Amino acid sequence: MAQINPHINFNGNAEEAFTFYKLVFGGEFAMIMRFKDMAFSNNPNAEKEANKIMHIALPIGKNSLLMGSDTPEFMGKHNESENRSKISISAESKDEADRLFNGLSEGGQIEMPIADSPWGSYFGMFRDKFGFEWMVDFDPKYKGQQ
Repeated sequence: MAQINPHINFNGNAEEAFTFYKLVFGGEFAMIMRFKDMAFSNNPNAEKEANKIMHIALPIGKNSLLMGSDTPEFMGKHNESENRSKISISAESKDEADRLFNGLSEGGQIEMPIADSPWGSYFGMFRDKFGFEWMVDFDPKYKGQQ
């Protein structure tokens, strides 16, 4: 079956963001590749951007990767207030949901505090300090089936 792994783009702070995500999720990076590791002849800022992240991957759980990169300056900046897609996390317990929600939302803006929802799951939403939107959910009906 196909698998979906989110890939998020940054304006030069991918390493900082992924170091933060690694603190919350744990684990080790599966890959870190910098722009200096690849030859790009069309990047006018190649020397200045040599240490920025071309690709980074952090395993989340057993079968998922959170991936990201810095966007080279010549390609323009991302509007960090307009990241309208959400990254959804299905936790395996309420404790894990609380830990992830509290860790990832630190320094960010909570849109919906984590709590029991009307549809029966334990759910919350926020925008992290890097501008990305997350949903954390624990549904006891699906425990162990994800």
